[in-house]
Amino acid sequence: MGFKHSIYWLSKATAFSAPQNAGRLWIKSLYRLSRTAYRGARHSAPVESTRRIHMGIRSPLRFGLPGGSPTVCSTAVNIELMVALVIALALFFDFTNGFHDTANAMATPIATGALRPRVAVGIAAVLNLVGAFLSTTVANTISGGLINEGPSGVLITPTLIFAGLLGAILWNLVTWVLGLPSSSSHALFGGLIGAAIVGAGFASLNLTVLLSKIVLPAVLAPIVAGLVSFLATRIAYATTKKRQRDGFRVGQIFTSSLVSLAHGTNDAQKTMGVITLTLIAGGLQPANSSPQFWVILVCALAIAMGTYTGGWRIIKTLGHGITDIEPAQGFAAEAATAATILASTHLGFALSTTQVASGSVIGTGIGRKGASVRWRTAGRIALGWVITIPAAAAVGALAALVAHFGWWGILFDAVVATLIFVAIFLISRRSRVTAHDLAHANPAHFVRPKPRGNKAKLAAAAATAAAAATRAAPAKGVEP
Repeated sequence: MGFKHSIYWLSKATAFSAPQNAGRLWIKSLYRLSRTAYRGARHSAPVESTRRIHMGIRSPLRFGLPGGSPTVCSTAVNIELMVALVIALALFFDFTNGFHDTANAMATPIATGALRPRVAVGIAAVLNLVGAFLSTTVANTISGGLINEGPSGVLITPTLIFAGLLGAILWNLVTWVLGLPSSSSHALFGGLIGAAIVGAGFASLNLTVLLSKIVLPAVLAPIVAGLVSFLATRIAYATTKKRQRDGFRVGQIFTSSLVSLAHGTNDAQKTMGVITLTLIAGGLQPANSSPQFWVILVCALAIAMGTYTGGWRIIKTLGHGITDIEPAQGFAAEAATAATILASTHLGFALSTTQVASGSVIGTGIGRKGASVRWRTAGRIALGWVITIPAAAAVGALAALVAHFGWWGILFDAVVATLIFVAIFLISRRSRVTAHDLAHANPAHFVRPKPRGNKAKLAAAAATAAAAATRAAPAKGVEP
């Protein structure tokens, strides 16, 4: 079973399978890739070859040296097989990113009834697919900026990227089962950072890019999106009457579609950057080069398929858990989200669309009079933002340390990660959230602005009179 045949199964799982069969074909393709890798490692002789690399894990944590002391494992690793395994795992991360971040665009139109759940995720999937082809600026930030290059090439190996991806996927699935809209992007960055520090030392990180392109946007983006959403909500309610506001449902279709397109231009590129970084680290692509077309294609297909499967738990949290959303609020939140994401994509910022969307929803909840923000839920989300990078980095670092033992370490990482993924899936089956649970928006539950002044007194008097009349009226079927 060769490398090309394994890639065929992987592309089949990505492009031609229905959502209900996607998991089975992903497992089958990953199994074939793993079996190919095992056979290649078993039958290869431990001699120097341009087709093999050694597991050169340099650990400053272990040796106490600033740049790390190189420790070469005796097990030779076939570079093509390792790259294939990393590509398969990166596409699986892209798949989880799709269903994890569907809520960013479609939580509010589903909550207000502007779109049916299945129609919403179908539109999001198509536009994510299209958006992935529009830009590669963010991908270049990851593949050529976050990880430094040394005299002999990029200071990270495909094995370390494999470990970083395990940390990112694990955090994605944990937050998904909790219904917590955390950042898939920061999970990816955290996993790569943890693995890179263990394998190549702190010198492997470009701290300037980390602070300017990742940390700074993470702090400013939700604040900016929340402020824009707050102002847009105030303007929408000030310039329209109550009966006219249902027309915002039509506008939500446009703005949510724009958010989906923007999500594709930003988030799909992150997996493109990881695969390109893997190809550069494996010596299969020149340094400082852009993603190849086939990389863009498979990443676009993977995130589109993940989007179509839906992330109903997170959609429920973002659409109903933070505040009760009316059509005008949904329109304002989506417009703010789309503007922020598109601006960051143009500037090359690896932005968290989840943080932007959550900040917009909180801003619109503050902006509507009479609405209330559930700050406990918002606090849980903010806590998830803070610990995402450290948590994913810790898992990535641990996986990198285990991978230091060669193919047996990589196999151990893969087996343990698979068992954890299966356990999370089984836990999620105990309290399933489906599209049917979100299919009916109830406008009667929306909070209306509280009347003030004389209107408040009249309303209170009317309510008291109605209650008194109800008590005084005889019950039906009872003789006076």
